[in-house]
Amino acid sequence: MDERLKQFTNTMKRETETISMKEYDYMLPDKAIACYPLEDRSSCKLLYYNHGDISTYFFSSIASLLPSNSLLVRNNTRVIRARIYLQKRTGAQIELLCLEPVIPSQYEQSLTATQSCVWRCMVGNARKWKEGVLEREVSIEGRESFIFSAERIEKDLIRFSWQNASFTFGQILDQVGILPIPPYLNRDTEERDNRDYQTVYAVNKGSVAAPTAGLHFTDKEFEEIAQRGIPVLDVTLHVGAGTFLPVKSDDIKEHLMHQELCIVTRDTIEQLLGRIETVIAIGTTSVRTLESLYYIARNHLEELGASLEGVLPSVSQWEPYETTEEVDTKELLQKLLLTMEEKGLSSLVFSTSLLIIPGYRFRIIKGLITNFHQPKSTLLLMIAALLGHKWKDMYEYALANGYRFLSYGDASLLLP
Repeated sequence: MDERLKQFTNTMKRETETISMKEYDYMLPDKAIACYPLEDRSSCKLLYYNHGDISTYFFSSIASLLPSNSLLVRNNTRVIRARIYLQKRTGAQIELLCLEPVIPSQYEQSLTATQSCVWRCMVGNARKWKEGVLEREVSIEGRESFIFSAERIEKDLIRFSWQNASFTFGQILDQVGILPIPPYLNRDTEERDNRDYQTVYAVNKGSVAAPTAGLHFTDKEFEEIAQRGIPVLDVTLHVGAGTFLPVKSDDIKEHLMHQELCIVTRDTIEQLLGRIETVIAIGTTSVRTLESLYYIARNHLEELGASLEGVLPSVSQWEPYETTEEVDTKELLQKLLLTMEEKGLSSLVFSTSLLIIPGYRFRIIKGLITNFHQPKSTLLLMIAALLGHKWKDMYEYALANGYRFLSYGDASLLLP
């Protein structure tokens, strides 16, 4: 191994092994947490971090602040009404939060299933539901009502079934489900959240949480970005409930990252190759998708054939920190495109548990549009990986200047 590469690998390994979450804590006053978004999405504040200099703009100025040769990448996932409340005959209320489809395992197939499907769920008040079938009478579009049922077949596996094959599971969720908003908002979902907690470009249904950096954009911002000749590409990462999980241990090595499904088209990868030096991600989920592409191409090309049979390649959370051989990003993406072409894949479908922490080397993204994240969270660790110790200056500035934090809060444009 090249001596410089060996030294870099050893340094990165030491950095990740010595991370203490106490270093990524800060005082977040309750008054700084935005419980509701502004009426005008793009009227929020925008912290502009430009190579160490920090200033304040309105988000509506985002197009003018982007480098002229930028390429933007956004996550087009759509939040589903994944929270369902059902009652036992005893009156006990059981909460089911649909996390990911199991049978069928593809989101589109499961959401369009008729009669039955199986999902992995978080079960609230689980002690009150050890056995038996939960039922609820449902009526859609004013038509004759039918029975919607849930059966617990394993600890977190729930079989949903319904009598009327005219309706899909997605339609039933739209009728009986509730849009899940972040728990730290400390309030129930309201009607306005059905609009506010979706990006204007949300298309692919499957998330239980929004890619919140995108909530600031309106069509106007994208029109201005297009006028500047800046391309905007879509990827999909279906955000799981694990995005809200705090790092409970002081030792990051003990934190288990959640796995999420990603979809990237061959056309998107081709366009990435053309501007690989200038990629700016909209949101941390776009970052994880793009950076995972490198490791799919680096370590999992042989597995792509199995994806046709439903066995998806997967990036593990520690994979970047175990890689010792340096390979050029362009070279890898070109190999990935060639493999996709050989196997007739128009889209790359994979899962990722990628954990981006200080010591990580970014392979694809050069900038980030994001919100302000919770203390001691993996999202804050990602910001620290991008900015180094300067993340503290950024967050101190935001708190001192009245920025609004978390999902419905203000935004930042980070150009390290």
